[in-house]
Amino acid sequence: MHRILVAATAVGLFTMPASAEVSDGKVKIGILNDQSGVYSDFGGQNSYEAALMAVEDFGGKVLDAPIEVVTADHQNKPDIASNIARQWYDNEQVDSIMELTTSSVGLAVQALSVDEKKITINTGAATTELTGAQCSPYGFHWAYDTHALAVGTGGALVQEGGDSWFFLTADYAFGYSLEENTGNFVKGQGGTVVGSVRHPLASTDFSSFLLQAQASGAKVIGLANAGADTQNSIKQAAEFGITQGGQKLAALLFTLADVHGLGAEAAQGLNLTESFYWKRNPESEEFGRRFLERTGSMPNMVHAGTYSAVTSYLKAIEAAGTDETEAVAAKLHELPVNDVFAQDGKVGANGRLIKDVYLMEVKAPADITEEWDYYNVLATIPGSEAFMDPAESGCPLVTQ
Repeated sequence: MHRILVAATAVGLFTMPASAEVSDGKVKIGILNDQSGVYSDFGGQNSYEAALMAVEDFGGKVLDAPIEVVTADHQNKPDIASNIARQWYDNEQVDSIMELTTSSVGLAVQALSVDEKKITINTGAATTELTGAQCSPYGFHWAYDTHALAVGTGGALVQEGGDSWFFLTADYAFGYSLEENTGNFVKGQGGTVVGSVRHPLASTDFSSFLLQAQASGAKVIGLANAGADTQNSIKQAAEFGITQGGQKLAALLFTLADVHGLGAEAAQGLNLTESFYWKRNPESEEFGRRFLERTGSMPNMVHAGTYSAVTSYLKAIEAAGTDETEAVAAKLHELPVNDVFAQDGKVGANGRLIKDVYLMEVKAPADITEEWDYYNVLATIPGSEAFMDPAESGCPLVTQ
């Protein structure tokens, strides 16, 4: 049985009169993600906390109606996620579902939400299919995607001479998308892809996969996986002396939470791409320190992206004067995004939030001045370069 946590805001949930423009007398948001498995640090319970922060910072109500947040663990299984989403929509008056770590889950819930005519905002899933061939008039992709990761981390390593690649890929939609996007980018820059191997989600033994990668002779081994899978890949690669032998590891989806879990000693020197870093400016640092005080962890791009997604959804309801799906979706497309996560962000016709992303390098332990101070920001990649042109994404909604 899935676990659901409900947050009632401190605004008089049962006594405040709700606006006539808000269905069911309240606005109810679901945070659906992995809270017990390989991606539990990547998003997990802290994404729920980020959503609560957004509701509290918004004032706890919108159009004079109270805001509720519920959450559940989808266990990285699309069928479980779809069943929870259907229950939320049909029986629990949930208006929108967000976060949705794991691309197979994100695609399944987004498809269901088209039938239910409900808004989804993906902040944890990565596949570009969410705004490509499987896009939705009510679906939005907020924090990052596999194209941005390919341009950021892949681009940096190709420029450093890493022009031959072998991929170690998670065997589901996210891994395929990340391998495809990065491979196409490498080949577009004149490089080659010499091979790939796929591993099951939540593997514990990567030895046979890493030995194939080592034997390939590729200059770069692209880790098209995430969370604990990437951490374990890096740890076991060290045991085989892969980097000592001259091959580089490309952690194609690696966040601040993963660096913390792996440890700065093991992660030092890694290049990675994130769309948020808590020390990037005073506003992001203020948010980060509030988040740390609340959760014991600094936010990564999924957590900050969830905060932004909830905030933007509530602003869209406010601007529309209703929580009716068509009107809110139109406002989400129309309104600029300016918050601790995005500056001058804009949403394309396919639902993709276009914003800057950042190429990072993990500091050497001697250069770390405080806990969670793990990154040097090497470059800012404009959103226009990081994300696929909506007109070329394959999304049938795009007509321009």
